[in-house]
Amino acid sequence: MRIYRAVDYNDMSRKAANILSAQVILKPNCVLGLATGSSSLGVYRQLVNWYEKGDIDFSEVVTINLDEYAGLEKDDPNSYYRFMKENFWDHVNIKRGNTHIPDGTMAFSEMECRRYDQLIARCGGIDMQLLGLGRNGHIGFNEPGAAFDKDTHLVKLSGSTIKANMRFFGSLEEVPSRAYTMGIRSIMQARGILVIANGVDKAEILKAAFFGPVTPLVPASVLQLHNNVTLVGDEEAMSLI
Repeated sequence: MRIYRAVDYNDMSRKAANILSAQVILKPNCVLGLATGSSSLGVYRQLVNWYEKGDIDFSEVVTINLDEYAGLEKDDPNSYYRFMKENFWDHVNIKRGNTHIPDGTMAFSEMECRRYDQLIARCGGIDMQLLGLGRNGHIGFNEPGAAFDKDTHLVKLSGSTIKANMRFFGSLEEVPSRAYTMGIRSIMQARGILVIANGVDKAEILKAAFFGPVTPLVPASVLQLHNNVTLVGDEEAMSLI
């Protein structure tokens, strides 16, 4: 595991964006696994900035997102499709047909999960998977206690995850209670994994995930078993290591 300590959120974002841009430069038709949420916003802003300067070309890149809320239309202001469209896809030269995210409106969840796993396989697997770190150790929407052998599946979100995501919605009741997510096995099959973490509220879980026992109670701890993981965290997130 490679660990980079950043000064602050902006420094973390630049360091993580550097790693993703290097992947694109070395393999222009690479498959990037992407995440959403506040931790990743700075990474996308930096990538867009470098694209606008002509430093990086996304024309051959394929992106596969980790997850999507169940029950939200693509154009819902809180959908992850909308997040990716507004914060990344619309600002670079990626082909829209090369961008993929679970369909949260699918009525038959097993069919959608199979479709997504088959899509990943058809793309040749993921070259570099970007991950945030949930306050309870979740990666994607794989909550504590989730089995390590799952592929894409529909998950019931924990109370702590729903509460953490309430800041993006008008009220707690508006936060979806279920989501489609790549499973732990799907994530672990990526050839490279990049984890980002910022803020003092991530310090305890970061220490538990990367320096504690490997256990389903801390889903991110399974990343200790992957042979190509890079962790980029700011000073606050890394204050306990």
